[in-house]
Amino acid sequence: MTPDAALAALRAEADPDRAAEMAAYHKTTREILGLATPVIDDLARGWRADLSLGDRLTLAAGLWDSDIFEGRIAAAKLLTQARIRPDDSGAWDLIAAWVPEFDGWAIADTVCIAGQKRLLADPSRLEVVEAWTRNDNMWIRRAALVITLPWAKMNFPKSADLAIRERVLDWAATYVADRDWFIQKAVAWWLRDLSKHDPDRSRAFLASEGAGLKSFARKEAARHLSV
Repeated sequence: MTPDAALAALRAEADPDRAAEMAAYHKTTREILGLATPVIDDLARGWRADLSLGDRLTLAAGLWDSDIFEGRIAAAKLLTQARIRPDDSGAWDLIAAWVPEFDGWAIADTVCIAGQKRLLADPSRLEVVEAWTRNDNMWIRRAALVITLPWAKMNFPKSADLAIRERVLDWAATYVADRDWFIQKAVAWWLRDLSKHDPDRSRAFLASEGAGLKSFARKEAARHLSV
């Protein structure tokens, strides 16, 4: 499967009316074909099953370089896999290389879901993620919280996982003063998910840092916490 053939398969499912609606919703001038998510899922799943890891990496890179909305979504889905052997095959490097091009939540979040699997496989990669927290690009700073969400959702974290959770909460604390809506939402998202698994820690963060959050973010973060 070549990138051109994969793009042709995506274009065959194009829906111009839906594409116009999506372009308005996502506020982007990037080409959008108008595919529903399940259609992209089905195509990516088939390609992932049929291709070697090396060919998948090549296809993912080509789809990303197309700069088509669905192409980039499909590229990330090609690399969304809990176990990739060998894990040092280049999947993480490719995911990390895409991060500087983030310019909207939909593509960024799909890439971050793929990245979550690679971080769980090798938490030392958090060294790369920590640098994102200091980036001038808001989407890159936001990605540091989205890609680390698995540590907010752990019911029985080991000591190493607890240390990572605290590390990410330290990052979140530095974001509290950032007035950008997406950054505030990302902090609230992390705390909301954490509250389902460690409500006491979520409450403690809100007690110490919550006054600095925007009102909507405080409410979102505390949605699952008892008053």
